[in-house]
Amino acid sequence: MQQPPQIHVVIVGGGIVGLITAIGLLKRNVSVKIYEQARSFREIGAGVAFTANAMTCMEHLDPAIVEAVNAVATPNGEDAENPNDHLRFHDGYHWDPNDAENTDDKLLDLLHTGHKGFQGCNRAHLLDELVKLIPKHAVEFRKRLVSYHESGTARRIQLRFEDGSTAEADMIIGCDGNKSRVRQLILGEHNPAAFVHFSHKVAYRALVPMDRAEPVLGHFKAHNQHMHAGPDAHILHFPVTNHTLLNVVAFVTETDDWPLEDANGPRNMTADATREDLREAFRAWGPTVRSIVDLLPENLSKWAIFDAYDHPAPTYVRGRLCIAATRPRLISSPRARGIGVEDALALCTLIEMVVNTLSESSNPDSDTPALIEAALQVYDEVRMPRSQWLVKSSREACDIYEWKYPATKTDWGKCMAEITARSHKLWYFDIEGMLNDLRKGYSSRTSSLSEDAIGSNGLVTGEGKWEAVF
Repeated sequence: MQQPPQIHVVIVGGGIVGLITAIGLLKRNVSVKIYEQARSFREIGAGVAFTANAMTCMEHLDPAIVEAVNAVATPNGEDAENPNDHLRFHDGYHWDPNDAENTDDKLLDLLHTGHKGFQGCNRAHLLDELVKLIPKHAVEFRKRLVSYHESGTARRIQLRFEDGSTAEADMIIGCDGNKSRVRQLILGEHNPAAFVHFSHKVAYRALVPMDRAEPVLGHFKAHNQHMHAGPDAHILHFPVTNHTLLNVVAFVTETDDWPLEDANGPRNMTADATREDLREAFRAWGPTVRSIVDLLPENLSKWAIFDAYDHPAPTYVRGRLCIAATRPRLISSPRARGIGVEDALALCTLIEMVVNTLSESSNPDSDTPALIEAALQVYDEVRMPRSQWLVKSSREACDIYEWKYPATKTDWGKCMAEITARSHKLWYFDIEGMLNDLRKGYSSRTSSLSEDAIGSNGLVTGEGKWEAVF
């Protein structure tokens, strides 16, 4: 039997999920190349964490990914074999100034995360481990995608980069973050859904040496994950780098708008800030939170949180282009990074099914585009409801933490019920159910393609001209 031609996949963006997707494809012997606009691999922020559910997805993708995470993961609590599997919620705002003996903020509740359900990682260290699994020939840096061209008469998609260079691929996966060019190419450059919008939340991030944090917070609080809730702001912290650093993220409401362009041209999603700015935001809070703020460096950056809540995308796919890992995670939960890992598993599973179908094809050259398009339509159908829920729940979760969600307000019992339900929906995702849905969807779509339809399915006609595909 004639061997099918190799499918070649381009991934735009070399962040954590882009790398994980590439590793999953390489494990399935699929040709892949990452194009990253930066000069080297780099990750913004400080800490990231994965649930046990996300680790299961990684195991499906490639056990080597799990090994990479475990190499840099820091379990919650100091005993790695017996971790503290809880997220602790505290009232960071109310305190009794007359009680000099008790200045610690009040414990509100505990949220069980499952065994080893929370392991913090230093982003840079995790990226270093993942990069080891990517062959050098599978990456090109300083490549900013500008446009693409897909002809109805040619199998390969033509990509064009800002430096004038070009490349070819059978499909393109966008893992290019908030300013995703792939998203713009899918939805149209004048479509507001092609861009993220300011959520009116900013995040101040820092890594604090543990030998500074422990004397201030105490041993237990410094080495375990805590969320400090209060009006219009909240602070999350957890240990990373084998308990030598404390990752701190303070979220604050920003009333002013944050346009991505002003009179001086494009504007970054970050801005210079100071510890004094943060002190002002938490001035009325309790001693514990104010002591955490005092631990942070004098000079900080504040990160504007953008999302797709105001203008949801109607689709994540156009022909043989798709986006992954561009939906914002829960603003205050780095564990939501796992939803990008779910995207990676879904895509790798579908691409593997395409390869298997082509191995039985008598005309793989012409069948490849139609099969990839069918697979990506299934990806869109299966993944969109969950990712759209995430966008909405992100906003609502922030409001719950900050006592302004209409259904809960300051009633912490109601708050905890909402937080638990949302967390469980995020963490305890039915992976096997997703895989079954992908298999069934793919089987249904490809079986409906007649021999004449495969290779000329009508989704793409003419020289680079599109018919409606959504």
